[in-house]
Amino acid sequence: MAAPRQDRLCLVLGPEMRGLRLDRALALALPTWSRERLKALIAAGEVVLGGAPVRDPARRVRGGEAVDLRLPAPPPMRLAAEPIPLAIVYEDAHLLVVDKPAGLVVHPAAGNPEGTLVNALLHHCGESLSGIGGVARPGIVHRIDKDTSGLLVVAKTDPAHRGLARQFVAHSVGRRYLAVVLGTPVPPAGRIETRLARSPANRQRMAACAAPAGKLAITHYRVLEGLAGAALVECRLETGRTHQVRAHMAHIGHPLLGDRLYGGRRVMGFGIARQALHAQSLSFRHPVTGENLDFSSPISPDIQALLSSLRV
Repeated sequence: MAAPRQDRLCLVLGPEMRGLRLDRALALALPTWSRERLKALIAAGEVVLGGAPVRDPARRVRGGEAVDLRLPAPPPMRLAAEPIPLAIVYEDAHLLVVDKPAGLVVHPAAGNPEGTLVNALLHHCGESLSGIGGVARPGIVHRIDKDTSGLLVVAKTDPAHRGLARQFVAHSVGRRYLAVVLGTPVPPAGRIETRLARSPANRQRMAACAAPAGKLAITHYRVLEGLAGAALVECRLETGRTHQVRAHMAHIGHPLLGDRLYGGRRVMGFGIARQALHAQSLSFRHPVTGENLDFSSPISPDIQALLSSLRV
């Protein structure tokens, strides 16, 4: 019987990571991977430093170290394929780009075991999805929130997944979001740079924190249109952290309309039942062919209706 397939990923933990825990350094180097998955790989002896497995996630990084991650072939998927409609913007043998509607969870997790984008992808693609993201996240290279609409790319093969992941790590993937925020930011364009971590007061929220805690998050924003008590803002992501646009706009005093988690009651009552956020454009280099790809998505109807109601 042939040995199970095992992929490898090699990277260098730069000198700026000196003193960090190994699991944290890997999470910073691989932002599209969950920290729990990285801890599991370390505990299983699949993370190799200097030719020897390291099993302690708390081991301190010296900086400049080369790391090999051995990725065991995922066990057979037990997720159900579901005939959920997909708006596919682009598809080839290696990847596809999906225009996700608001309300659709990206992958199964506690509280959402089914009815997700992954279940829809399994129905559409069969089992021809990359397994690098783990059993519950086949093909998933990056995510957008359940109540955020718009574009994301999915890997159908492991080489495509690795190539896309490298681009996300290098911050070379172009991602622009449209957001409707409370008030009008001043200045009308700027750069927001913080570190983001789970808020100790509310674990559902991300909050700005002091270095070296949290992950570096950088958003470039620009006001596109002034509205009645609000503004339409373009946000370009330099990094891609959990809730980044939502947390950053709230951080500068302009939370998204409809986003009760970050704006409380003051952003409710505008006629939209979710955060007014749309992943409007996505651009990247095809990880296999090298072709430059650029996609855009029309603003979703509920945000269009919101804009119409706020124009004066």
